[in-house]
Amino acid sequence: MHFDLASLIQTVGYLGVFTIVFLESGLLIGFFFPGDSLLFTAGFLASQGFFDIKILIAGCFVAAIAGDSIGYLIGAKLGPKIFTKTSSIFFHKKHLERAQSFYDKHGGKTIILARFIPVIRAFAPVVAGAGKMDYKRFVFFNFFGAVLWAIGVTLAGYYLGNLIPDVDKYLLPIVGLIVIASILPALHHILVDAEIRASILRKLKRK
Repeated sequence: MHFDLASLIQTVGYLGVFTIVFLESGLLIGFFFPGDSLLFTAGFLASQGFFDIKILIAGCFVAAIAGDSIGYLIGAKLGPKIFTKTSSIFFHKKHLERAQSFYDKHGGKTIILARFIPVIRAFAPVVAGAGKMDYKRFVFFNFFGAVLWAIGVTLAGYYLGNLIPDVDKYLLPIVGLIVIASILPALHHILVDAEIRASILRKLKRK
């Protein structure tokens, strides 16, 4: 295997995987982590005996729930003033604005849908908290989002690893397809959002 996402996951073990899932699930500093490919690859490694699948999915599920919950609390505490926060190395205001735009369009379902969209998944719970989304409603969407993402993607890697002979030979292309599939929703959002398109065009013209 090349890049060695698989080797990295084996090195960091359960704690590393759970920490990354937690950080990416609603903490503003976790937007750059490869959540989808990480879960899938960890599931694949479980099929090869490197992890116990029950421990893996339970830990990823709890980490995903906890990450989103902390993100919600951050948003609830800071409120609308979070949108006045200046960008930094770990915080990009434009990502927060994208999450807000997505939330305005999809409402509470954003907490589920954002799980499958890189960057937005790290900001969506914060936006929900800042927007005073009813906490019980948030918990409902958070639970089902974590089931579909943390458990679903991990089990997909696990079952594929068991079903396809010598699947490790195809792991890199499969992970590549997952990354592409993860980017497509964000790309679609950019293409259909006139304001975002206009902003991109303005930046290109400046160059």
